[in-house]
Amino acid sequence: MRVEDLVYFCAPARLIVGPGSRAQLPALLNRLNYRRGLIVTDTFFTQATSWVEELVSGAQEQGVELLVYDGGMPDPTTTRCDAATLSVRQWAGDRPFDLVIALGGGSNIDLAKALCLTLPDGKPVRTFMGRIDAQTPILPVVALPTTAGTGSEATPGAILVDPESATKVAVMDNRLRPAIALIDPEFTYTCPPRVTADAGIDALTHAIESYLTRDAADFDRAGDPDPGYSGRNALTMLFAQESVRLCSQFLMRSYRDGNDEVARCGMSYASLYAALSYGSAGLNAVHGIAYAVAGFTHLSHGTTNAVMLPYVLDALRDVRRDELITIARLFGIDTPDPEDAAAQLPVVMRDLVQALGIPTTLKACGIAQGDLDALTRDALAVTRLAKALPAPDVAARYAAIVRHAWAGTLTAEAKLKAPRRAA
Repeated sequence: MRVEDLVYFCAPARLIVGPGSRAQLPALLNRLNYRRGLIVTDTFFTQATSWVEELVSGAQEQGVELLVYDGGMPDPTTTRCDAATLSVRQWAGDRPFDLVIALGGGSNIDLAKALCLTLPDGKPVRTFMGRIDAQTPILPVVALPTTAGTGSEATPGAILVDPESATKVAVMDNRLRPAIALIDPEFTYTCPPRVTADAGIDALTHAIESYLTRDAADFDRAGDPDPGYSGRNALTMLFAQESVRLCSQFLMRSYRDGNDEVARCGMSYASLYAALSYGSAGLNAVHGIAYAVAGFTHLSHGTTNAVMLPYVLDALRDVRRDELITIARLFGIDTPDPEDAAAQLPVVMRDLVQALGIPTTLKACGIAQGDLDALTRDALAVTRLAKALPAPDVAARYAAIVRHAWAGTLTAEAKLKAPRRAA
């Protein structure tokens, strides 16, 4: 334990993990007295897999009626959520739902969470931006992630795109943490390499970023008695460290060979453990800047996280030295000098990103040098993440990170005393 910790830890009410575990869900829904639910997914899962049909028929045998909405899409917008709310309420009639089931990647889970807010009263999702009143009815959500990376199955919020500003906005409440998170690694077996890479680096980023973020004792909870995020503590760090260990072993394996079932299972566990860490500890500069990069480039979430990760690590060497050394050792950086290990870590991360076929600089992502100041301002505007960076003068630190990420400069690279380890 760490005597300075203030532990506030939230997780899904039930976690079910293991290959084939989806078969357990219908009986559990019956056991928990759910009778009518909505499955939120997309046309790939309704047309190209048997999973939705199996779930619907299995639930029916248990006396649970499930209706299907398959209008999910990548990066759901607020307008998509409102259109789905109207459509579902119209064909559902006067029989209310008592739960929402999300099947898919992070986008489908985010849409499902948002619908948990909008379906009861039909209000626009923008109504729920900011603090959500305790009296607001929220349907319970069941999350079945089909990728190993997003972590939405353990977090308190949903991320949507606001089409008016082309920025990402959040609805957040601890009641949006799934009532059931069911992680069946078999869902991920058919993920193509690009999705595997994006999801995997997202999981690794969640683990590392939450391991390095601001301590719970210093975290600004703004007087909230039930905060969604509250800074790192010994418990979140345990989950983060195990996730990093699993990613170091199985991320490249699952990318190179999608039929490697051991690697697929390892990454499913890694993603969940990372989510259990960041779902309470929170994140900081990698995600904060990545959101701004996505606004400029419309690249995937995993890609924008990946390009920023090495440069944020490089910028935190002065304030998170011991933690960087721990991560370096987990990644097999065995140079005897601990300082060299910490210096090598950002380089190894950049090599890993490159090996996954992801750009390693903002310039390669299509960001113009003249846009760097605006990008930095956009990133700092995500104040929830900026204030969680465990470093002084956050604005200057963000600006330096962005400049280095554009040019591909790692300050420690020239100081290395030992050969770097290839990813």
